[in-house]
Amino acid sequence: MKLLRCPINGLRPLQEFLFGGELRDMPDPAVATDRQWADYVFNRQGEPGIRKEWWYHLASGTWFIAERDNAKDVILRTYLYGAGGQDA
Repeated sequence: MKLLRCPINGLRPLQEFLFGGELRDMPDPAVATDRQWADYVFNRQGEPGIRKEWWYHLASGTWFIAERDNAKDVILRTYLYGAGGQDA
């Protein structure tokens, strides 16, 4: 069984989580060009590497960040957003 570490509840079965997509900086709506918005909405990094991703724990209602090596499908660490990248 594959497990994922929730920063609040510890190791839990992967079935308790939803993937929320890659963590990306949103352009400033007040000054963003159409090209910047199109890039934000439609383009993603697809090459293998370590990515920061949003994950949601269904049981606790917690959104958090997971750093995952998508080439090996290995979670390196998880932490709450705003924790400055420190393990929670």
